[in-house]
Amino acid sequence: MRRMIGLVTMAVIASCLTLARADEKTPDGTIKLSAGSIAVGVGVSWGSGTLSYKGKDYPIDVKGLSVGDVGATKIEASGKVYNLKSIDDFNGNYTAVAAGAAVAGGAGVAAMKNQNGVTVELVTTTQGLKLALGGAGVDMKIKQ
Repeated sequence: MRRMIGLVTMAVIASCLTLARADEKTPDGTIKLSAGSIAVGVGVSWGSGTLSYKGKDYPIDVKGLSVGDVGATKIEASGKVYNLKSIDDFNGNYTAVAAGAAVAGGAGVAAMKNQNGVTVELVTTTQGLKLALGGAGVDMKIKQ
């Protein structure tokens, strides 16, 4: 029974992520994020990340992404970026397309989109953690 529920859950997540990027099949870029320790019930403002786009790496600031788990000391997430036509389109406030789900192996997944139509799909690489977006979304921008 648990296996069936797990398969159904994965199918729903896959459907949500497919809808989030229906027009794009190949990512325009990739993203990697990392953060330090968190306390019980406290969200994390991600301090560092890298956007890889057209063969170049851009350092980014991320604020408003939290982790729905306790006791983690190092958190990492990576993902794909879609509909990025220009590096300037990356900056903005990202709101949930699909978020907070868990995939096989316990990784958390979040899909979010900004005002420019850029979609980011993130998966935690730290097992057992779920990503959650803050109430006002997630602000991401290229560091100047």
